[in-house]
Amino acid sequence: MREHVESSVELRGALLRLRRATGLPVVFGGLTHETRGLRIGELNGAVTPALRGLAISAGSGLGGKCLALGRPCAVTDYPSARHITHEYDGPVSAEGLRSVIAVPVVVRRKVRGVLYGALRDALPVGERVFDAAVAAARDLEQALAVRDEVREVLAPPPPGPSWEEVRQAYGELRELAPKVTDPELRERLLAVCGRLETASGAPSDLPGPALTPRETDVLAAVASGATNATAAARLGLRPETVKGYLRSAMRKLGAHTRLEAVVAARRAGALP
Repeated sequence: MREHVESSVELRGALLRLRRATGLPVVFGGLTHETRGLRIGELNGAVTPALRGLAISAGSGLGGKCLALGRPCAVTDYPSARHITHEYDGPVSAEGLRSVIAVPVVVRRKVRGVLYGALRDALPVGERVFDAAVAAARDLEQALAVRDEVREVLAPPPPGPSWEEVRQAYGELRELAPKVTDPELRERLLAVCGRLETASGAPSDLPGPALTPRETDVLAAVASGATNATAAARLGLRPETVKGYLRSAMRKLGAHTRLEAVVAARRAGALP
């Protein structure tokens, strides 16, 4: 229940930012549940309760089409649109919506929700509105990805060696490798690290970032919970140098926080 409430707060925030950025009169959205569909859980600007709680099935209506295809979809005049089904014409008409855009929220290649923006006139949605809707969806994706990662870290460990233990061993190897003077042994250690980076078998959402070895070392230390000072001591660097590597890695990964950088690196296959 708490996870659902927190996700709803993040969804509400994404919709509020979307409306402020575009001036759209109505924005709404929902997150997926266990079945192949979603439920409209948050609305901003609606004048009727017609859309609230509406269950959207994959493939049905504009949102269902977006959910099934995993890409943005739009119609200029919802009631007369030919390329969508019309199971939801009643609630849409009750709210007086005509031009509608739907953008998927995709985390780890799975559609986790849909953001909608709508006009009460049959007018084309401009490129600025489209870009803002996509940006809002990306922000929500990042928030959900971080929440997933935190939940995984806090989850009780499974029987036997845990994946967190593997990650900890990886971090220790990354710290050890630069200190090894034997070039052949150092390369073998780094090769083992490379195998661990792809050992999870999880699909990558992002193209592999061009992280330097030192940026990867710092991210591995951060992933283990180390502070900048601790990471510096482990890696034989100055804290200011660690900060520099971390800032550079965050920029390459498009992350705003240390945790977001770790999540993005793991999603891209740069960390196990």
